[in-house]
Amino acid sequence: MSRQVSPTAPAAPEAGPSRVSLEGIGDVVDAGARSGYAHLGERRAPTLGQLCSAAREAAAALVRPSLWPVRRGRWQPAPRSARRHAVGRLRVSVVALEPNSFVAGPQSPAHRRSPMEVLHLVGGRAHLIDSGADGWMRSAAELAPGRSRVVGTPAAGGPRGHQFLVNTGDEVAVVLRVTA
Repeated sequence: MSRQVSPTAPAAPEAGPSRVSLEGIGDVVDAGARSGYAHLGERRAPTLGQLCSAAREAAAALVRPSLWPVRRGRWQPAPRSARRHAVGRLRVSVVALEPNSFVAGPQSPAHRRSPMEVLHLVGGRAHLIDSGADGWMRSAAELAPGRSRVVGTPAAGGPRGHQFLVNTGDEVAVVLRVTA
């Protein structure tokens, strides 16, 4: 049996349970109330499920090769038919890579500490290569068709390396990126 203690009452043994007084605890009393300050307003970040769902739907819209980017080797905004599947503050970009070519992977701007990013292979074959700051390759992960890959960032204070997206197939690879 648990016993409730009042923060204003002395801690003396009693015969029955006492009630907790919220008087004087402003943070608890004001919890859930709107703040008068705009910069303290609630901003909900999208979940990984929402990012993966948006990537899957946008990739389904890009199935036709006629919608693939004409310029190769550069990240660019996805066509409107693909972007309309990303609601809220999600951004959708796409890259087309010729065989044996690569592009710098997702880069997080300095003002955004931990952006959430998802890669989705639309067509072709590609690998995500992660290298350390010293240039040595740390990992190579194949992007599987029909699957989304969540791209992580190094932990705080960890060594920052580089990520590259490499076309490892014999045909043009198209990769979609959804960023929150």
